[in-house]
This record gives sequence, structure tokens and C-alpha cells, in this order.
Amino acid sequence: MTIEKLQAHHGFTKMPFRRDLAPGMLHRHGAHAEAAARIAWCISEHAPGVITGEAGAGKTAALRAALASPGPSRHTLICLGNPSAGVRGINHAIVAAPGGVPQTHHATLTPQAMDLLAREHAERGRIPVLAIDEAHMPEPAQPEAVRMLTNHDPDATCPPACLLTGQPTLRRPIKPGILAAPGQRIAVRHTMPGMTGEETASYISHHLKLAGRSGPLSSDDAITLTHATSRGLPTAASNLAIQALIAAYAGRKATVGEPSARTAATEATADRPPSRHHEHQGPAGTLPAGPFHAPTSPPAMTPPSSS
Repeated sequence: MTIEKLQAHHGFTKMPFRRDLAPGMLHRHGAHAEAAARIAWCISEHAPGVITGEAGAGKTAALRAALASPGPSRHTLICLGNPSAGVRGINHAIVAAPGGVPQTHHATLTPQAMDLLAREHAERGRIPVLAIDEAHMPEPAQPEAVRMLTNHDPDATCPPACLLTGQPTLRRPIKPGILAAPGQRIAVRHTMPGMTGEETASYISHHLKLAGRSGPLSSDDAITLTHATSRGLPTAASNLAIQALIAAYAGRKATVGEPSARTAATEATADRPPSRHHEHQGPAGTLPAGPFHAPTSPPAMTPPSSS
């Protein structure tokens, strides 16, 4: 099987469910729109926020969407995806993101990072956005480093917006003596739920149209099974849909029916490790109870309409 033959069989001009889509082409279901709105509020207010969700819930996609509006030129994004990088790793990333040369010694690197954050807004008019992924597994000193960065200068008009993203365990206190102070400064805590059944169907249809498919491809039974197996998580739904497309092609089926979807689901569940993150997640638009709620919440917002 070649990619070209698979595309031709299903009427695609390119493979669906690509990860290099422009932010404006992302599917805006309810959980995505709500998380993007919360992130955008944190950025506009230069406030710390925590966005949690199971792996594949769409946290990174929501961040990309929030940064793209009103325009990426207004932000300097500093991403840290390695939870073991430590305080030095955070400061190194801050200095390197806009093209700086990090100092060798920690004693000079920390003030260099703080000064760069201040200059980024004062001289270039950009909001520094520090995004720390996998924050549910922090080094012991990382939360305190985040607190210092967001509280560097009490008179500063533009502290960095700091976004911590991670799996649902990020909502739980690990060591109160370490996390209490940073937690008290968190302005937004939001957990991303999975998509609804209707949203999963819309999500699959959206990506098939982007790939050039002009008509429906999956049966209702196949989509229902994909939603149940993926639990509405976009990444899992994408992977299952791709495997179902391959199974349908192998069976020379014109459409993806329930048998093809079941083949994909069987393979996926056989390889899936037991999940450790089955916490209850409230509906989109709610702020779940957590150990470190901020004393105030952001103003009510109307998320972007789904498309």
C-alpha cells in the first residue's frame, strides 16, 4: 500500500488529520473554543493559567489558536516541553527564544532571563508567553521559578503570561509547601473534556473535507464506535479514523463502515496501557474545583463559535 493509492481510493488530495494545519483551519469544537478563550484571557491580562486534560485532548492546539488571534506578531512564545529541564532550562529557553545567548552561570542567567522578559514588552511591544508543557511532572524548584518570573517587578506593567499545561494530575497538590505559593497566583484553572458524539462526527468530517473529500465517507455506526473508543479525545479520534481508512482500503471498501472502525478500535485498545487519569471532568465552560483556586476568576466570556 502506498499513500498515493490510499488517497486516490478515498478521494483525497492530501492525507487527512495533518498536524501542520494553520490555526485558522483547526476544528473549533466546544472544548477547544473554551480553552482557547481562557488562554487568550491569560495572555491579555499577563496572568498565570493552568490548562489540564488527558493526553491528546487538544491543549497544544488551543494554545496555538489563542496565540494566532489577534496575531502572532504580538507575542513571543517560549515553549518548554521537557519537564526535567529544571530552573536553568526555563531561563535558558527564555533567553534563547528571541535569539539571545544564554549566560553560562546560573547566577547571571536568571537575571538575564528576567531582564529579557521586561525588555521584550517595553522595547518590542510583545507579550512574553511562557508555556510549560507536561507540568504535572515538575522539578521541585520549577514552581518557585515560575512564581519569581511572574512576580519579578511589582511595578512592571507587563509580567509574562505563564501557561502550565499537563495531564489531570496537575490539578492535585504534590507538595503543598512547594506549590502553595505559585498556586495562589494562578488566575485560571481549566480542564479540557473530550468532544461530544456530535462533535466527534463534525471533527472527522471537517478533516476529511480539508483533505479534499467532497462527500461523506464514514457510516454513523463507524463514527459512534470511533467516538466511544477515543472517548472524544481529538488525537485518539484522528488515529482511529486513519486506521479505519486503512482497513477500509485493505478490504476495498468504498466507505468506512462499522467493521473497519471495529478493526481499528480492536488494535487501539489492545495496545493502550491502563489509563491513570479517569478523573471526572465537568462540561466545557466550567472551572473544576482544585486545590489552589485563585481568589478571583476572569470575566465571563463567549468562546468563538464552532465551525
